Amino acid sequence: MYPLPEIPCSLPDTNISEELDISTVTNSLVEQLQNLDQDCFVGDALWRDSFALTGSLRTFNTSESVSTAWKATNARVKAFGFSITPGTAKITRLAANISWVDVGFSFQTEGPPETTCSGTASLIPDAQGSWKIWVLCTILEQLNAENNVDLLDPPKESPSNRSSKGFDPTHCYDCIVVGGGQAGLSCGGRLQALSMSYVVLDENNEIGDSWNTRYDYVKSHLPFDRTFPDSYQRFLTKKDLAKGYQDWVAKFGINIWQQTTLRSGTWHEEEGIWELNVERNGEAQKIFCAHVILANGGAQTPASPSYKNQESFEGTILHSAEYKSGAPWVGKHGIVIGTANTGHDIAEDMLDAGLASVTMVQRSPTYVVPADHINTLLDPYYNSSVSTEIADRIYHNMPLVVTRLIYQTVLHAMASQESQPFDALEAAGFRIDRYGDIVQNLYERAGGHYMDVGASRKIGAGLIKVKSDALPIEYTKDGLRCSDGDHLKSDIIVFATGFIYDMQKAVGKFFGEEVASQVDSFWGLDKEGELKGAFKPTGHPALWYIGGPCSHARYYSRFIALQLKALLIGEPLPVYRDKFPLGKRTTSTKLA
Repeated sequence: MYPLPEIPCSLPDTNISEELDISTVTNSLVEQLQNLDQDCFVGDALWRDSFALTGSLRTFNTSESVSTAWKATNARVKAFGFSITPGTAKITRLAANISWVDVGFSFQTEGPPETTCSGTASLIPDAQGSWKIWVLCTILEQLNAENNVDLLDPPKESPSNRSSKGFDPTHCYDCIVVGGGQAGLSCGGRLQALSMSYVVLDENNEIGDSWNTRYDYVKSHLPFDRTFPDSYQRFLTKKDLAKGYQDWVAKFGINIWQQTTLRSGTWHEEEGIWELNVERNGEAQKIFCAHVILANGGAQTPASPSYKNQESFEGTILHSAEYKSGAPWVGKHGIVIGTANTGHDIAEDMLDAGLASVTMVQRSPTYVVPADHINTLLDPYYNSSVSTEIADRIYHNMPLVVTRLIYQTVLHAMASQESQPFDALEAAGFRIDRYGDIVQNLYERAGGHYMDVGASRKIGAGLIKVKSDALPIEYTKDGLRCSDGDHLKSDIIVFATGFIYDMQKAVGKFFGEEVASQVDSFWGLDKEGELKGAFKPTGHPALWYIGGPCSHARYYSRFIALQLKALLIGEPLPVYRDKFPLGKRTTSTKLA
């Protein structure tokens, strides 16, 4: 069940004056941070910790739970030196009567390990005018005795030929990263920044072979530097994306093995070592490592519905994972099953390639978000003047339950003010959800929406046809027959119907059922509103997951690297595991 609507959270119904003396807020905060009592918070306060005090990704709600968890974790890691970060205090105003004060701060922990951390407190006044914490966020920044995980200089020699385990350095590594996409490359860079020995295994011939669609260039950067300068177009072709990543790998000397596939692995518990069997350039090879990071796209398997009489169809049937271009079908008829991002991109590509007709088959209403609406949310921090490190902290810092309310407030308001594009879609027969939940689509469904970068206008103009009133039931010689008797003529049918994600199944395939039985699932949200499995301990002491959109890979790779480094130096981050019940909603809200 989607948990976010059940978590007590609301946006503050507060109109903070621009004349506020913010120093009165910051002065009171710094005195409270060392020992946050329950009365420092509003009733339905939230605290999201990213490995700073809890050693994991945790979100706590209600003043009682937050205060209890804060004191318990603070006592374990011995936090000290709280200070306000100059220049960070500001009023955040979402609407006329939705506002709060954000204040950044930093602190240290004695540990072990000794760390540097940062945080943000979002405060609102109570009925008596006292400032209370509404949302608290804390982030592990660095292990004090180690290199900076966010800084990597082009190397003079690769650290990947060293091993902290004392085995043959040509065969034993601190970490093996399985997958050479954005997640795997990000992990490789972070591991290298912390001087860990590693290899990224990529089954493709060249870096970039796994990308075949468009990405927003601002969010497609890898760590440490802007992968795509302003000279790149906003929406990248596969060629653009691959070139940027190839240049990044070359610049930082990332240790990547192309044409290398993981076949199987064995965990030797007593030694604390993985024995991996890989195929490299067609030859079997055995390598050893202390940790494995699975960055293999969530172990996705193409999913598609089945219809009767498939053998009678004389055209071509593809899943979107197999589709490259509409060029081979110029002058022919195309059908795309599915109306999320990929379905729209393929339909638009078919139209641009010169197919005689393109029809999208819609199975359920689709949440459509114009790209400029998304840009309104993201452009204030994902832009050429703000570093991706800072932008990522802003984007990923907040509890997801708060992010959901902010996004709905902004996106729904814009949708209600700009009805014409949606009206045109509905007139063309496209069933639209105008007021969807983008967070649910991204974090629970891993898609299912469309960020409109142009295809909606072509649908509204009738250039791309839509079949939404009945579903296909069987193939014919030259197309599909629907339940209402309509026949859709086609020479090429592409199923843009998503994937089944089963990381536990992939773990079982690679490492056996005993290991698979220990690990969590991947993606989807737990009861606290945190992603399952990803970026944190999975249940196995030496197996890790990473994936998701590029900003997730870029940002959360730093935390995987920090956790691994702490383990390898013998000072693991202490993990806080206490759970708390959900509280009751108390703060006034502008959006239920």
